[in-house]
Amino acid sequence: MPEPQTKGRQPRRGIYILPTLFTIGTIFCGFYSVINTMKGEFDLAAIAIGIAVVCDGLDGRIARLTNSCSEFGVQMDSLADVITFGLAPAVLAYLWGAKSIAATVPPYAKHVQQIAWIVCFAFVICGAMRLARFNIQTTKPQASAASSKKSFVGMPIPAGAGLVAAIVHFTPEPIVHWQAGALWNILMGFLSFLMISTIRYPSFKHIDMRSRKSYVNFYLLALLVALIYLYSQVVLLALATVYATSGFMLKIYQLAKHKNEGILPAEHLYPNPDDTK
Repeated sequence: MPEPQTKGRQPRRGIYILPTLFTIGTIFCGFYSVINTMKGEFDLAAIAIGIAVVCDGLDGRIARLTNSCSEFGVQMDSLADVITFGLAPAVLAYLWGAKSIAATVPPYAKHVQQIAWIVCFAFVICGAMRLARFNIQTTKPQASAASSKKSFVGMPIPAGAGLVAAIVHFTPEPIVHWQAGALWNILMGFLSFLMISTIRYPSFKHIDMRSRKSYVNFYLLALLVALIYLYSQVVLLALATVYATSGFMLKIYQLAKHKNEGILPAEHLYPNPDDTK
């Protein structure tokens, strides 16, 4: 008969290694992505970032399932995110989106390349600021814990990196025209803004894979994996785009809804004379 677990019983020391191994895998994917980006293997670099997104999601979930969360793991995870989801996609975005621009119109090409490294550097800085703000919010009282499980304040840095990787994976050939490079700079600047904004993005931490209805989640997950395996370029780009724009579009919808609610109907401004009799 197994020994019953006491309420204050701590998990085995070896369990703490599991989340850390996935965090190390995230760092390795970031390093591998940078190396392949410098070699011009942009598709491999993008795939490495995609795998890192999976590892980053698993390390936190495993830590919560095994009750092995630690301050060391939190800090290491943040440093891993800066490297893998900040530096690696920024280098990929610059070398893929600006470095290969043809010099057919030298002045425009030069300006696009100069702006590119500025917005790519801003992507790294905004991602680091987003992580710092998240770490501060997690140290606040438990009153904000319920809301943090349902939504993030600002776009998570893995989502921004995932969109960059999904676009590169969809079209691995680098940008060679300055017009496309200018649009790419605008996108990178917009992603940087979303990370440091106060726009809320949905969180999937509240999904319990141990519940009785978890078979539905496993079925949907298996279906998603199959679709990614068969149509990785289209599916990953669609998923990354939908999530990256979900918070922004929801914010616009809420602002429009509040604006319409603030406008009084005509019958309120000009009451019917019959109603006053």
